[in-house]
Amino acid sequence: MSLTIRPFSSDDFTRWQELWDQNNLGQSKPDVTRETWRRLLDKDESVYGLGAYLEDGPLIAIMHYILHPVTGSLAPACYMQDLFTDPAYRGQGTARALLHALEKEYKEEKWARIYWIADMNNAAAQKLYQSFGARMNFSFHVLI
Repeated sequence: MSLTIRPFSSDDFTRWQELWDQNNLGQSKPDVTRETWRRLLDKDESVYGLGAYLEDGPLIAIMHYILHPVTGSLAPACYMQDLFTDPAYRGQGTARALLHALEKEYKEEKWARIYWIADMNNAAAQKLYQSFGARMNFSFHVLI
């Protein structure tokens, strides 16, 4: 399977939204979806996205990440917030290709680090992520 990895363009909205809705189990509010898409396309925002596209074909996976300042480094850190592959294309290296593209940018831009969280019960994600980074034994807390 031949892939192209690139930032989203405005023409990608319909397919991006399908994948976004699947990633969020249909729980995203329309105003959040619109604002997320706007941020992804706005060069002045710190929210970025990459898509994996079949050669001569559709968008099949999405990745969103956020660059932000951190203490301990002058370079920004990258929080990879979302990584989702259309279920029909899983297990074929698509998510890995997106991670490699982000890793390449990390090295070129000399970011402080890339980090992410993942469900411990998602065996496929855990297997993939173990080959990319060091697992830290921190607990994750959130106020909602």
